[in-house]
Parts: sequence; structure tokens; C-alpha cells
Amino acid sequence: MSTINEVFEIHVHGQVLLRQDLAYSEIEEALKPLWAQTGEKSLKSGAASIYDDEVGIVYDDNEHLLQICWTVISDLNFHQNLDEFCMGLNELTAKGSVFEVTFFNEQFEGGDQAGFEPDEDDEGEFFEETLLLFVGPTPAAIMDVQRDLMVQDVITVLERHFEADALSGVIQEVDKLFIHKFESLIDSLERMPNSSPGKLITSASGPKPAGKSKKNSRRLH
Repeated sequence: MSTINEVFEIHVHGQVLLRQDLAYSEIEEALKPLWAQTGEKSLKSGAASIYDDEVGIVYDDNEHLLQICWTVISDLNFHQNLDEFCMGLNELTAKGSVFEVTFFNEQFEGGDQAGFEPDEDDEGEFFEETLLLFVGPTPAAIMDVQRDLMVQDVITVLERHFEADALSGVIQEVDKLFIHKFESLIDSLERMPNSSPGKLITSASGPKPAGKSKKNSRRLH
């Protein structure tokens, strides 16, 4: 193990539309892997971020919209909490969405890395990790969001060299990749003796074609 400080600021950011038939207790339970990390006993008391300028964990009951801009102190074991968060939230969602999570190590705040000596198997001086979490009511809904982000990334790179009108063929090839991925998922589920693809997939056609994509930033804030 390296000498890097294992205490991290972990920031979760994103929003997702939830089903309209949910009770508050269901939402609270699904979000427990997050708010319980604060040591509090309820979502209401654990929803605040460590930073006052972040909204924390907020659910708009009128819009059925869950918004998260929330930072907590933890370690790399919080990855397990994030897995549980996604698994619990999937069943509550009305559409696919993405959350961005950043692990930031305070040891390097201000660029101070003088005290860090990586092990031989370390590729570099790690101080930050960013990942994307995808949630949704079905695998098809999740793949729609993944594909949209991929299309945005491809367009951002290629538009430096080509006109937007020339990129339709590239977008179609990206669509083909995700359709193949979706079909492979269906095939694997059908081969599993205890699987029930009908309960997981509500869109028989799989991910929808991307069409034109807005040039949004990959980062969510």
C-alpha cells in the first residue's frame, strides 16, 4: 500500500426523475448508502453536504425529481456504498440518468504532493478519481444515457476537425455498438435459467437511435 492519505472528500452530483407512486420511506431507504455515511439516523438529517454552497440531497415531491450535489468524508470503501445506492435507486427511477462521483484526497490540496511516495506497482501519483454511475428503470434506459454521453464525447473530439453535418455516419456506428451490446445482454439473460428478461426490459427495441446530440459538457457541474 502507498503512503497516500486514505481519507477522501467524496462528491456526488446529478439528478434523476423518480416514479410518481413512491412513498418517502422508499426514497429514504434507497438513499441510505449515502446519508448513513454521515452517521445520522435519517435522510432528513444526513442530506446536508459538508459544504454550505451545495444543495445536498434534495427530493422535489411536486416534480418527483431527486437532485444530489453532496460531499461527504469517507474512504475508498465507499465504492460499495455507491453500488448499493445504484441497485436501490434503479427500481425507483422513471427514466435513465447519470451521477458523477469524485474522490478527492485532501493530502494533495493546493498541489502539495511532496510527502507522497508511490509503491512500485503504482502507475502515478494518485490524488483524484472520477467515475460515472448510471441508473434507470431498465437496461435499455441506462444504455440510452450511456450512448448519449458517448455521442457527445465523439462529437466534441471530431468537430475540432470536421463539420457537424459530416458526422452522421460516425453517430450511426456508435448506435450500432450499443444496439449490439443490448442484444448481447438480452441473449445472456435468456440463457440464464433463473432470469426473467421481461421484468428487466420494457423496451423490446433496445436503445433509441441517437439522432442529433446537444453539445453538453461531459462533466455535470
